[in-house]
Amino acid sequence: MSKLERKQDRAPVPSEWEYAPAPEARDLVKLRERYGHFVGGEWLEPRETYTTIDPADEQPLAEIGQATPAEVDLAIGAAREAFENGWSDVSASERAKYLFRIARILQERSREFAVLESLNGGKPIRESRDVDLPLAAAHFFYYAGWADKLEYAFPNRSPRPIGVAGQIIPWNFPLLMLAWKIAPALATGNTVVLKPAETTPLSALLFCDVLRQAELPPGVVNIITGDGRTGAELVKHPGVDKIAFTGSTEVGKAIQRELAGTGKRLTLELGGKAANVIFDDAALDQAVEGIVNGIYFNQGHVCCAGSRLLVQESISDPLIGKLKRRLATLRVGDPLDKNTDVGAINSRQQLDKIKELVASGEEEGAEIYQPPCRLPEKGYWFAPTVFTNVAQSYRIAQEEIFGPVLSVLTFRTPDEAVEKANNTPYGLSAGVWTEKGSRILAMSQRLRAGVIWANTYNRFDPSSPFGGYRESGFGREGGRHGLEPYLEFE
Repeated sequence: MSKLERKQDRAPVPSEWEYAPAPEARDLVKLRERYGHFVGGEWLEPRETYTTIDPADEQPLAEIGQATPAEVDLAIGAAREAFENGWSDVSASERAKYLFRIARILQERSREFAVLESLNGGKPIRESRDVDLPLAAAHFFYYAGWADKLEYAFPNRSPRPIGVAGQIIPWNFPLLMLAWKIAPALATGNTVVLKPAETTPLSALLFCDVLRQAELPPGVVNIITGDGRTGAELVKHPGVDKIAFTGSTEVGKAIQRELAGTGKRLTLELGGKAANVIFDDAALDQAVEGIVNGIYFNQGHVCCAGSRLLVQESISDPLIGKLKRRLATLRVGDPLDKNTDVGAINSRQQLDKIKELVASGEEEGAEIYQPPCRLPEKGYWFAPTVFTNVAQSYRIAQEEIFGPVLSVLTFRTPDEAVEKANNTPYGLSAGVWTEKGSRILAMSQRLRAGVIWANTYNRFDPSSPFGGYRESGFGREGGRHGLEPYLEFE
């Protein structure tokens, strides 16, 4: 065969590369048609129910119990009985064994849980698989290690458990927030009544099977489902000794008002409007990846999302250009497809809120950019969005959007950057991008935020405390600091 013939036989080089579908197997998860409440180690048939759906296609997944005041009371009674009749007296090393078991089972069943997280919550399977599940297991491993070392964590203070902990978690990280709450509570000898978010209860309900596998004594962990009415009953019940809440600032304020004067312990992890500050000496390509991870991770459904981008004026144009080109490569679509970067918005209510705030940004004069992308016809979807020419007074620069929307502001000096970054009622997190270590330290001291990342964003570790100031709440979760809210000291 001649060289000319061999050339003609070659397949043509494609002009563009398209990602082929790479769906995760949905049948890894076996769902029941109807779920009750997990109380005292058994399933309690609910008196009322509602339907939970897949936000990617609005199809129903299961019927979920709507806990009544009587059912909340049963769960708290089971937790109290378990605390007083054995769990608080179980040796610390035995408590650690249960936590180790739970952590290992989560690892063994991680693929199943990852699929369920994406199915019920809308987040991309890559994030569920690579972030949520490893971190959830890591928290149980971490606090298993602390369980028999409380005397060393708090020397000369004689720590002891406080009793029954009522815990309310949000819909953005269902299993991870469960781990943040339950692991330190059990490590310190408390019992738990946990209420997952109304829209994402399935991970917590599957976790009940992990508790069965781990042979945790009945009543130590009880899980009840329902909407805000269920959470309100849990908060005001006199049988609860401590409330841990993660969610919106408005609900957190209502809880604080309800508990004022009751003597109940309270920790709140609430909203945020974090500033991601980019200085002119930052590595721009690295910063762009950090910006994308900071705001478009989990569709922006992150309380510490870097939703305000503060860019030094001299690099504003090249950085925004690079950012827009990067946004054009993000893939929006099926959360169970391993190629997806941005999944579905969690609920119709949240989608409506995002649309309303984005419309306000356009009306106030900000310039909007959305990359060309085809959104699915069914389900709740919103394209990654960037606003430029944003003023401090605009609602999109002041209010938490909790969606894939970035507001860009500029600054000239470090003092101006600090002033703009702190011009918010929140104080949960911030990011600083610069090659100068001295500038990182100086900015960290002046930014009023509980967590500050340097040349990275949205990095978490169970040994590192997390929490905010002002309207972002109070108290810390993670690290040794996460043990203290569940302990009394003599």
